[in-house]
Parts: sequence; structure tokens; C-alpha cells
Amino acid sequence: MTVMEQRGAYKPSPPPAWQPRTDPAPLLPDTEPYRVLGTEAAAKADPDLLRRLYAHLVRGRRYNAQATALTKQGRLAVYPSSTGQEACEVAAALVLQEQDWLFPSYRDTLAAVARGVDPVEALTLLRGDWHTGYDPHEHRVAPLCTPLATQLPHAVGLAHAARLKGDDVVALALVGDGGTSEGDFHEALNFAAVWQAPVVFLVQNNGFAISVPLAKQTAAPSLAHKAVGYGMPGRLVDGNDAAAVHEVLSEAVQRARTGGGPTLVEAITYRVDAHTNADDATRYRGEGEVEAWRAHDPIQLLEHELTERGLIDDAGIEAARQDAEALAADLRERMNRDPRLDPADLFAHVFAEPTPQLREQQALLEAELAAEQGFGQEGTH
Repeated sequence: MTVMEQRGAYKPSPPPAWQPRTDPAPLLPDTEPYRVLGTEAAAKADPDLLRRLYAHLVRGRRYNAQATALTKQGRLAVYPSSTGQEACEVAAALVLQEQDWLFPSYRDTLAAVARGVDPVEALTLLRGDWHTGYDPHEHRVAPLCTPLATQLPHAVGLAHAARLKGDDVVALALVGDGGTSEGDFHEALNFAAVWQAPVVFLVQNNGFAISVPLAKQTAAPSLAHKAVGYGMPGRLVDGNDAAAVHEVLSEAVQRARTGGGPTLVEAITYRVDAHTNADDATRYRGEGEVEAWRAHDPIQLLEHELTERGLIDDAGIEAARQDAEALAADLRERMNRDPRLDPADLFAHVFAEPTPQLREQQALLEAELAAEQGFGQEGTH
């Protein structure tokens, strides 16, 4: 029999029956972003929680405005505003317990402040004065991360280590929609799901990776759908609905804390301001788009709910605004002080044991400073 005849006689058998390792149905996100405010679910929301969220949102909006003004005055080198995204920032901070960790990106200074970090210390990195500006261990807030998504594997590693040690710790990592296009995003979610690490990923989908719209980043039905491919639940939530974000994140954190593993939450929100003070947002989006999102403002949504239910009056609203003004005044006064900087701080806290290259760089700087000081002294004679 020829080879061709042998091939013709071969009839492949059907493949063995295959079943998916995980039923994908429970992992799929809702078809529409989950909402609380303006729905029947709002009646079940804790009034004290709603008032607390409102106070933080008002403070957050004023904080963003003041930090942006400080940038224009030259007191900050750069400021990535989170105006319009305050509900995500505040909810992420408030759902965590004291022992938990928050892993922010560069736009998440408000989340760090809501977690308890001093506002001036939260902005120190953006002023260019220090490596971080605050002690990460004091408030369990990791350093602000400028490279996209590199904080996500860090969050997974910390959460996994805590679980191995038996510590009651959950890590919540913040990332933007642009960060989901990075390899670190894939690696973090894959490891988190395989290890069942107690970590929650919150994607603040504000529509743009600087100027690149979401449609040019992914063809997925939603970013929350990406969770299914890693074997974790995906949740889709209205990111401007503070009560909804808080509820969804609370459930995800509790699931992680009780051994249920990681969750990917996508919050649909919008960056009202430009990417940073160095960006001209009018080059890639129209004012009509921005105004449409202003009509879905997180503060207005919550204030309307509170007033409609009689949970806050004019005095309560004014008290929240006055508290926000006090925060802004204190931030303005302290940020306008000239800091005392020591060039040697550049080499502090980089490595536990300085590398030869670091020592060499420090010696070069010290020599340059000594020479400059000597030149200045000669000039006074």
C-alpha cells in the first residue's frame, strides 16, 4: 500500500470530550455598568456612608483644583488631575481596612490622601523633591507609580506573600485603561488568578490613554471581560456613582479576604481635565463630549440623592465645602513654603546597600558641590 493510500485509509477519531476548567458564566461582567444612585438600590444604601462619601468627594474636587493651580504657579512640576474620577479614588480608599494595602498610579494622589496620607507628602514626588514623599508603611500606601501598570505585579506579590504568612491583608491596585495594554497587566492578573491572591484590580476607564481612545487599545466588549480569560470575576460599574463603586469594591475586597481570590473591576468614568498640565486635550476630544460627562458628575449625582432623600441640607452641603476650603488653604500655605533640600537625599533609600555605581555618582556630586562652594567663597574676597 502506498503512502497516499495509507493516508486515505486513515480516519481520525473525534477528540475526547473536553470541559472548561472553570464555568465562564459566573465570571462574566454585567451587560451594563452597575449603578446605585437614582435606582431602587439607593434606598438600601447606608445614609452615613453616603454622607461620608459626599464629604470626601467635595474635598477631593477642591484638592484637585488646588493642586492644578499650584502647578500653574510653578509649585508643582506636573499634576495629573483626577477631576471627574473622584468617586473611584475615594471609594478605593474607604473600602480598605487599616492592615490592607493600596497600590496607586501617578494619577491617584487623591486616593492616597483619602487613605490618610498628608496632602503635601502625596504631592512631593510631583514637585520633584523626594523619591516618594511619604512612608509607604505608615498608611499602607505603595509609592505613586509613574510607569504604567508596574505596580500591579507588586500588589500581587505583596498579597500572595501575606496569604502565605497567614496575614489578613488585601491589596487593591489602581490602574487606568491605558495600563491594561501593558504586559505587566497581563502578568499580574495571570499570577493573581493562578495563586488565588487576595488582590483587587480597579481599572479607572476614563476613555483615553493620554490621547489614545479606548477603541484603539482593545476590541474587547469591555475591559471587565478580560477577567474571564484569567479565571477571575469581572465587574462593570458606573465609576461616577460613588455608592456603586464602593459596593462593588467592598464585595471584591471581602471575596479576596475570605479566600475567593482576585477580582477585576472596571469603572466607567471620565477625565474632565487634561492628561496633565503639559497636555492639550482639545487636540483629541471635543468640548461637547466633556460637557456630556460634566452632566454625569459624581458630586452632583450623590448630592442629588442625598437632598432628594432628606439626608443632607444646605448647612450640611456648606459644611462639606468649608472643610474642603480649609484643606485647600492648608495645602496652599504649606506648598508655598520653599523646601529645604539636601542633594545627598538623591542617594538615600535607593538600595539597602548602595551599589558601586551609586557610590561613584554620589562622590561625583559631592566633588562638584565642593568645587562650587569653593568658587563661591573665592568670589567673596
